[in-house]
Amino acid sequence: MLRRSLLALGLILALPALAQERTITVASTTSTEQSGLFGHILPIFTRETGITVRVVALGTGQALDVGRRGDADVLFVHDRAAEQRFVAEGHGGPRHHVMYNDFVIVGPAADPAHIAGTTDTVAALRRIAETGAPFISRGDRSGTHAAELRMWQQAGIDPVTGRGQWYREIGQGMGPALNTAAAQNAYVLTDRGTWLNFRNRQELKIVVEGDARLFNQYGVMLVNPQRHPHVKVADGQRFIDWIVSPAGQAAIAGYKINGEQLFFPNAAQPEPTS
Repeated sequence: MLRRSLLALGLILALPALAQERTITVASTTSTEQSGLFGHILPIFTRETGITVRVVALGTGQALDVGRRGDADVLFVHDRAAEQRFVAEGHGGPRHHVMYNDFVIVGPAADPAHIAGTTDTVAALRRIAETGAPFISRGDRSGTHAAELRMWQQAGIDPVTGRGQWYREIGQGMGPALNTAAAQNAYVLTDRGTWLNFRNRQELKIVVEGDARLFNQYGVMLVNPQRHPHVKVADGQRFIDWIVSPAGQAAIAGYKINGEQLFFPNAAQPEPTS
């Protein structure tokens, strides 16, 4: 009776297609989304595998929380220390290197802290604090925010003492942080990929780059299906296997803006120790 009713409605032929639809959820960083990388590589993955990827773009800390709750199948993030804790706590893994790029400090062309051209991030941050030049922090527990806090610590400065004055936390992603910095002629730490895809630069320019401390590694891992049985293990692992495969790595390397490569695949290489 049900089959005859569905046939009469013209729906019976659609049922097999619906049953075959394959979708996974990847919790990732705003940098992979706002840089345009996912818009480039995910259609390639879907064409090769038939698996559609739904991206939840958050700061790395929030993405890891999504994984802890079991609300994603795969994590693709960039805070290695936090990722290692996630794996050690039994929430997922193993973790795999995928790619790297770097962070840069951008700031106003007037450069009130006089740091343009330096490759010493620690010295640059000290100058920003000493001069009270405005600095925008994401303040969102992202991988970029974690890297920023590590660098302030290395500089021997607690930026919270300047909160509300020269140090301003916005609690948002990289795009809004860059927009805020552009509007307020402030300094900000950003990943290079998002910066290259950012259009509202106004007077902002790169002022600090090339420091080994600015290295930015990305990793990928499966959420633990033993804790969350609904995790789509086969298709999630298929994504991980693809992203670290020669095909996936070539797709990453092929993403460029104005001829400049944004991310550098290194799934087969150990992370530099410098």
